[in-house]
Amino acid sequence: MSIAVLLALAAGASAAAAVVEFAALPRRARRRGVLAALLAALGRRVGTPRPAADLAARIDAAGAPLGLRASDIVAIKGGAAILVPLSSLAITLALPGRLPLVACAMAAAAGWLAPDLWLRRRARARARVMEAELPDVLDLLRVAVEAGLPLSRAPAEVARHHPGLLARELGRMAREHALGVPRAESLEALARRAPLPGVRAVVAAIRRADRHGAPLGPALSALSLQARADRARAAREAAAKAAPKVQLVVAALLVPGAMLLIASALLGALTR
Repeated sequence: MSIAVLLALAAGASAAAAVVEFAALPRRARRRGVLAALLAALGRRVGTPRPAADLAARIDAAGAPLGLRASDIVAIKGGAAILVPLSSLAITLALPGRLPLVACAMAAAAGWLAPDLWLRRRARARARVMEAELPDVLDLLRVAVEAGLPLSRAPAEVARHHPGLLARELGRMAREHALGVPRAESLEALARRAPLPGVRAVVAAIRRADRHGAPLGPALSALSLQARADRARAAREAAAKAAPKVQLVVAALLVPGAMLLIASALLGALTR
């Protein structure tokens, strides 16, 4: 237990220094998220490893929450790996034997992995929203292209007429291209921010249109039909998976209710 106490004191000293460092941050940086900024300050205080190779792509898929970069996420992971054991210190030190060390290690691992889980959940939520919006956005993009708008303007018009998340990502791609970013790079960034098979197919169709001059309208029409078919199939699969759960709930409620009615009738007959 003494080793755990020493580790806790060292972590507490680092946390106190991180609080001082956090207080010195600019007000704009603190507004991004008090907890995120505090964890990042703590993580930078104790030192963190280099980001993983795919971390930047995962941040883009999650929508770059709070404007965080890969280095910020790694710092948050390091800060959480210290703060989580500290927050559970009262319970950890009450464990017998060497269990405090095991509990501290498990709490540190949980704190280290928590930001990854947060990014994964945000990315999945964004993907579900964009997948639901994909057919309508493709139809709007097809109408804009067939109306004669160039590819440099059509995504911006889609973003102007559609309030969804995927349309905003298309608008961002159009703005990046208008600011001088090559179309290939802006398309690659769109595929990272919206990692869906349908979006990758749209990116490939736009690249073919740029490279070979092929008409984009028929490809967008086919992709829209495919996206609607995929959405209908996903709805049918979700309904099929929900049917046994509904039957289980009905059975769990109906059988006890019927038994109560029978029991009340028998009890009434016996008490006469």
